[in-house]
Amino acid sequence: MSKAPSLSSHVLDTTLGKPAANMQLMLTTPEGNIAHAQTDADGRCNQWGELAITAGHYQLRFITGEYLSATHGSAFYPFVDVHFEITKEGGHYHIPLLISPFGFSSYRGS
Repeated sequence: MSKAPSLSSHVLDTTLGKPAANMQLMLTTPEGNIAHAQTDADGRCNQWGELAITAGHYQLRFITGEYLSATHGSAFYPFVDVHFEITKEGGHYHIPLLISPFGFSSYRGS
């Protein structure tokens, strides 16, 4: 029997070389349910409220505008959406975001 999937994220400010603390996140499940979360002091998030993480297509929205405006004075990207698929095999899914005032990157972490 496979283990239920788990999901985490980590946001790093590549301009400052520091974690992006207190950034708001919004996770949308395959069923359309939404969980609001926030990165901790280390830029990490793994708390999605009562949502069960199951197989399907997800959207993780990083609300970057508030963070970038407060930290860098302006925000070219008000938010960044990352779409990904969780498979039925389960396992851990880690979605990092590298952000700067004029660029971003994401990948599947471990």
